[in-house]
Amino acid sequence: MKIENVTVAGSGVLGSQIAFHSAFNGFKVTVYDISKEAVEKAEDRIKSLKPYYERDVNATEEQFDAGLNNLTYTDDLAAAVKNADIVIEAIPERPDIKRDFYHKIATLAPKDAIFASNSSTLVPSMFAADTGRPKQFLNLHFANQVWLNNTAEVMGSPQTDPGIYQQVVHFARDIGMIPIQLKKEQPGYILNSLLIPLLNAGQSLWVKGVADPQLIDKTWMLATGAPMGPFAILDVVGLRTAYNITATQAAQSGSKELKEIADKTKELLDEGKLGRESGEGFYKYPNPAFQDPDFLKA
Repeated sequence: MKIENVTVAGSGVLGSQIAFHSAFNGFKVTVYDISKEAVEKAEDRIKSLKPYYERDVNATEEQFDAGLNNLTYTDDLAAAVKNADIVIEAIPERPDIKRDFYHKIATLAPKDAIFASNSSTLVPSMFAADTGRPKQFLNLHFANQVWLNNTAEVMGSPQTDPGIYQQVVHFARDIGMIPIQLKKEQPGYILNSLLIPLLNAGQSLWVKGVADPQLIDKTWMLATGAPMGPFAILDVVGLRTAYNITATQAAQSGSKELKEIADKTKELLDEGKLGRESGEGFYKYPNPAFQDPDFLKA
């Protein structure tokens, strides 16, 4: 089977990026979310990517518009998956929500459709049975700002068919990604196995009152030459995603420290501070302090 029709379920920050980048590279893409309001927000979110594609990948207006024309939007799950060759799940990082979603699409999608999860931290064997097609299920994880950070981590479960695995590797290449092929299951893959401990460490210093987010970011940037510190990265990732990951880790581990971090992040969410997507998180956008030429000066 050749992958031609792509369904992306979940139209948040990363789901929207995955959907548009697939459409930009010539695939027919259906964007699904749970309500008309969410779908309308997705359409606006995707259209707002235009200046980034023009600046970062030299896309012309015609090329960007061609990508938009490859997209359709729906809040009808049956309609979203009925013609899918691959369904990429990018819904909240909560096992209960994901299990319910897979139970639903198992009976709605074509029998030969591939299911792929963009889960940041959860391994495919956790959900393989829920999909009703464990041989056709694996994880496909993208980094934020997919048009720039073009990695796609491919991780199968012990039940994943090797041929399906390679088919998804080829699909990743076809949408301009560099496939990172993992040999076995690992929570967090490679990227988040390295990144999440950094983010947790930064947030721990903040929650303990050791330093404020800007000083922590300055220290990391000055000492390592990194373009962003952990709190700037959290704003890019989105504080809802960060909260869901930390809350899940806290529940699984019983860690009081992670629970404190999750609770503190929830306070920001309750104030409407979602990160870059809402215009404010740990920084204010579109001109965050860490991008100021004077940010790292004495």
